[in-house]
Amino acid sequence: MTSLRRWHRFIDRIPSQAYLWLAIVIFGASGAITRKLTEIGSQNLINGRNPISLCNVLFVGNICALLVLMLIYRQQWNKTALKQISVKNWLVLSVVSILSGALAPGLIFQALALTNVNNVILVGRLEPPLALALSIWLLKERVNLWEIVGAIAAFIGVTLTVILQPTGTHITNMPGFHLGTGEILAAVAAVAAAIATVIGKKSVSHVPLGIFTIYRTALGTVVFFFLALKLYGQHHFVEVFSPFLWRWMLLYSVVIVVLGQSLWFKGLRASTVSVASLVGSFAPIAGILAAYFILDEVPTLPQYIGGSLIVVGIFISQLGVMRQTRRVTTANQVNSTEVQQVESEMGFKGI
Repeated sequence: MTSLRRWHRFIDRIPSQAYLWLAIVIFGASGAITRKLTEIGSQNLINGRNPISLCNVLFVGNICALLVLMLIYRQQWNKTALKQISVKNWLVLSVVSILSGALAPGLIFQALALTNVNNVILVGRLEPPLALALSIWLLKERVNLWEIVGAIAAFIGVTLTVILQPTGTHITNMPGFHLGTGEILAAVAAVAAAIATVIGKKSVSHVPLGIFTIYRTALGTVVFFFLALKLYGQHHFVEVFSPFLWRWMLLYSVVIVVLGQSLWFKGLRASTVSVASLVGSFAPIAGILAAYFILDEVPTLPQYIGGSLIVVGIFISQLGVMRQTRRVTTANQVNSTEVQQVESEMGFKGI
């Protein structure tokens, strides 16, 4: 009992930001880990096929994640909560689930098969500025100048990363302009994810998190399965029941899904939104470092140039977020002080 209490005291002393940073390291490394798993599968072929293909990783990994989510959020799936969701909301939720749960991850996994992990990570940074632009246009959200400048810098960085690539599967070959299929797929995935984010924020933000995540994962998995069958044929999932695949996918799900999300939510509970947003912005840096240490992918000059601009854009955006948060906090403190003064003058204190 004494050792257990010491362990709990040690856990309680860990700063909340430490959990966020550990979670970002895990999330950032997910792309490199996925590529490494497919390489392990290629070295352990079953009947001449890779049991840990990218499609199998996404499909089986989603099933494992779905099982974990059902254990965590099963209490939210009750008749009372489900009746409060209208038919229109279910339709919107279905669109969001297909975009973010099937189309975007499917395109990203296909991009991983065609280009290096660093390109997928950097091009994927198109999502935040696109989501910001769509939020301003469709949701009429008000943002400060810092966030706009940061988004523009990040967008330019992504653009330079793509157009300066010297090699790849090029479908466009203009002088000084090289556009690979993998980069295009990653960009389309970012567009799909940005659209899903804005639609979800506008129409289904009130849906309980457990219902949203389980429905999104389940529908996305089913849609992806049938799309893969249509595009690649029935033989594509022949090895889906391989024990070798499931052993790795269970480990993948425990580390990426369970441990990563648990650390993130634990850190998020004791952190401010601005701190969490700032830490989350370092995901691409963690991804590039993971690609270097796990896959020996050394960043190229275009990736250094584009990545540097993306990092600058991230810091500018986060500066705007922190200034906005500080302004709101100050306003709240002023209002609180004024209320206390009024209460003191009136001779009573509200409950």
